[in-house]
Amino acid sequence: MSRAVRWARAEWGPLYGALRARGGLPAIPMTLVAVSLTALLQYAQNQPWGFRAVETAGAVRAQDPLWQALLRTPLSLFVPALDLPVWGALAQILCVFGIAEICLGRLRTLTVAYTATLAGTLYARLGIALGPHSPFGLPASDALVVDTGPSAAVVGLAVFVAARYGARTTAVLVPVAMVVEVLAKDNLAGKEHLAALLATGALCAGSAARRRYRTRTPCQLPRGSRAGLGSGLPPIRSWTARRGPAQRRSWR
Repeated sequence: MSRAVRWARAEWGPLYGALRARGGLPAIPMTLVAVSLTALLQYAQNQPWGFRAVETAGAVRAQDPLWQALLRTPLSLFVPALDLPVWGALAQILCVFGIAEICLGRLRTLTVAYTATLAGTLYARLGIALGPHSPFGLPASDALVVDTGPSAAVVGLAVFVAARYGARTTAVLVPVAMVVEVLAKDNLAGKEHLAALLATGALCAGSAARRRYRTRTPCQLPRGSRAGLGSGLPPIRSWTARRGPAQRRSWR
């Protein structure tokens, strides 16, 4: 077995095993709905009758009131950017959302995706407030940019799944690629991806801490601590063991 094959098995073996055990189209109904919704919104926003409706329901700009942006953010995740090919967005949702839905479940997938998207949306406001002269700032003109698409959610889900299943190299390479993207093209989308990664990192840390807490079962406590008497026996058994035979027979 070559070194590359051994590395691939160590990196993606657990993830592949989970996909193989639970995979198939019946396992990703939410992903299929998301792909269909994205395709429908793409078609609608390119029609004279649908552009205004899609923009009103799912277009987020930093200049919008915060409450309005928060209401639009969930749908904005599935509104493809007009200046990018829609097939890229559909492929990202099908692959990354599908893998996440199988491995994490629907609720956790939506939680990670929405958290990453919301982090990018909120960062845009912070970046504009900081101004273009700050390393983490943005020019005021970015307040007019329509901020839609699944890219931030895809980046967050990719890192979360990789970290959850021990694909450490992948979990590192994705953020590195996002940093290179920002260095090569300093724009709103690139910096929003970094904000999404920071939010996803917090979710990864919280998930790891919760798993460690759950592994601390009562069996790991010192012997006798459950009985409270230092006997090492459960309370009922410890109590009856100290009673005489006559007392035990009187209960029959």
